[in-house]
Amino acid sequence: MTEEPQVQDKSQQSVEPSSTEAPGFGWTPYAEQINGRFAMLGLLGLLLLEFFTHQDFYSWIGLR
Repeated sequence: MTEEPQVQDKSQQSVEPSSTEAPGFGWTPYAEQINGRFAMLGLLGLLLLEFFTHQDFYSWIGLR
C-alpha cells in the first residue's frame, strides 16, 4: 500500500516567531514586534501623562 504524504495548509501556520528563534539585527520580524510593543507603551505613557497633569506633552516639557 502506498501512503500519500500529508500536506499542511499554509493558511493554518503560525506567523509569530517561534520561541527558539534568536533575536537578530536588522529588519527582522522579532525586531518589528519589539518596536511595536515599545511604541504602544510610549503612546500609553503620553496619554497617561496628559490625563494626570491636564497638560499636553509640549507644555509639560516647557515648549509652550
